[in-house]
Amino acid sequence: MPANLWNDDDARALPALDGAVYRARLLGADRSIVNLYGGNISAKLTETDHMGRPADVLWVKGSGGDLADITERGFAGLRLAEVQPLIARDAMTDEEMVAYLAHTVFAQGRPRQSIETLLHAFIPARHVDHTHPDAVISLACAARGPELVRELWGERAVWVDYIRPGFTLSKWIGEGLRTSPRAELVVMGKHGLTTWGDTSKACYSQTIRFVQDAEEFIAARAAGRRVFAAAEVPAAGSRELLVHALPALRGAISHERPAVLQVDQSPEVLAFVNSPAAAQLSQVGAACPDHLIHTKRLPMFVPWQPESGSEALTKKLAAAVNDYAARYTASFQQLSAPGDRMFDPYPRVILIPGLGMVTTGPDVQAADVSAQLYHRAIRVMAGSEAVDRFTSLSAEEAYAVEYWPLERYKLSLRPAPRELAGRVAVVSGGASGIGRATARRLAQDGAHIAIMDINHEGARAVADELCAQHGPRRAIAVPCDVTDEAAVAAACEQVVLTYGGADVVVASAGIAISAPVEQTTLEVWERTFDVLARGYFLVSRAAFRLWRQQRMGGSLVFIASKDSIVAGRNNAAYSAAKAAELHLARCLAEEGGPIAVRVNSVLPDAVMQGSSIWDSEWRTARAAAYGIAPEGLDEYYRQRTVLKVTITPEHVAEAVAFLASPRSSRTTGAALSVDGGVSGSYVR
Repeated sequence: MPANLWNDDDARALPALDGAVYRARLLGADRSIVNLYGGNISAKLTETDHMGRPADVLWVKGSGGDLADITERGFAGLRLAEVQPLIARDAMTDEEMVAYLAHTVFAQGRPRQSIETLLHAFIPARHVDHTHPDAVISLACAARGPELVRELWGERAVWVDYIRPGFTLSKWIGEGLRTSPRAELVVMGKHGLTTWGDTSKACYSQTIRFVQDAEEFIAARAAGRRVFAAAEVPAAGSRELLVHALPALRGAISHERPAVLQVDQSPEVLAFVNSPAAAQLSQVGAACPDHLIHTKRLPMFVPWQPESGSEALTKKLAAAVNDYAARYTASFQQLSAPGDRMFDPYPRVILIPGLGMVTTGPDVQAADVSAQLYHRAIRVMAGSEAVDRFTSLSAEEAYAVEYWPLERYKLSLRPAPRELAGRVAVVSGGASGIGRATARRLAQDGAHIAIMDINHEGARAVADELCAQHGPRRAIAVPCDVTDEAAVAAACEQVVLTYGGADVVVASAGIAISAPVEQTTLEVWERTFDVLARGYFLVSRAAFRLWRQQRMGGSLVFIASKDSIVAGRNNAAYSAAKAAELHLARCLAEEGGPIAVRVNSVLPDAVMQGSSIWDSEWRTARAAAYGIAPEGLDEYYRQRTVLKVTITPEHVAEAVAFLASPRSSRTTGAALSVDGGVSGSYVR
């Protein structure tokens, strides 16, 4: 039950647009009232124009913004006197409306006005809220919606049948209020709620009051009955089932673009997907037009029971994806107009009894948006079913929203996808040095990053840095000793459960111990080969197993060394292990070709900056091998290169980014030197 959270002191501290910004954020903070990116509010204020004249201005939320974090700059300002007369028109197309409103702009440099701007203009009140509360939409989507609304609110409510937002809906509402003097709210069928007030506080209070009314009404009708009274715990062995199924699912839905997956096993989701009603109810349609862009009209429901096992689940998922795509394509062909271009036909929401919900998106944020919106849909369906029967938009109405140019305009405001958008990169040894620089570089290109390192605190610090820069959950820290077979398998499972799979694996975990051969102990030899040969093998094997399940190809990059192809004095263990890495990469390139997996190596030399290896006894030992002081080692390495340059982790990361990306799609089995030009290590 939402509470009235208005605080006069907080409102005075954020007075922008007569309290509209404060009101917007207060409403947006509760997703049961305002959908993510949904809803819009307005304020009609008198301003001073560029010539010093008073002007009545309609300030309305800009298209594509989110009320939860909106600022004053997120509102579009239009000259009210030029907008209000439109109610006298009989009709107006979307294109005509957008073109007309472009001429009424009062404030320059603002986002384009909301799709529902005319709704706000035609309501004769200073402040207006348009929201999508779960409880009100439950009534708006009920088969007997008009009767229920009349029973609850009587003449205080105006009911408007569903029509896509635009001029006609706004005119219906504006005219309906002029003939309903006792009206205090408007309920839009299958859509949402509109309220108003003379002050921002009064408008907010009205919204909260009517949402509370609706929730109390539904609760009274439900009388304690739970609509989805199914088991709220995942099936036994659900982790293993998901680890087995998610990579194959990701591959099946990533034909148009790579997708990131998110698993939701919350009690609300499990109660719904495990209920007898879920198979039928989930296929009725979207709970709100605002959901469609992020969830599509229908989720993919997989008729499967946990006792069937993982192989049956994988087959069910593959068949269900193919069927979903075929039905979506057929619907598009039936409903599309000349010039329409079909979006990808794969599901955004997948419901699996016993396992929960899997949502998909071009990045983890989009997958999370789909999950959040489907939580809202579950609650709406529960509310409708508690009082009546859930209904939704027809296929034709849903198509008109999904392919509506004004709605798609919101999505066009987002930046173009980066080169590795939708892809997942795993970097072993990512807590420092080359691995850390590589993680940063791949994240810069849009990849989601899993940082595997035995130094979990260091890995977590890098992951936190990347999330702060690129967004929540864009990177994760995965504790892993690459020499431990079970640890590598568990780390791979964690990546699958977090993102659905992986596309790029960078083997960068390192160790270095320098000594003449007669002083090299068996323990040192074995430890070096454990990390640099055994570790690279275990990580590679896990990657290949994953890629065979995904069937999307992949890119494996080894951080080898110039020492893998040129002998290093007093460095037999390290050089031999690095040579083993390089040849392992070539062997894996042969095996990876038939499944579109590319395997390449980067050969750096003397990368000291930010390296945990060079901060150890390795620096002293290498300096001794050349007969120089440790502090002179940097200059020694610089002077021995043809280019007379220092090699940093960022230089190596740039090479990795190339080999990991589609730019190197025709390159495999290669070794790319990043050493400033050490003549003895020229590849031949």
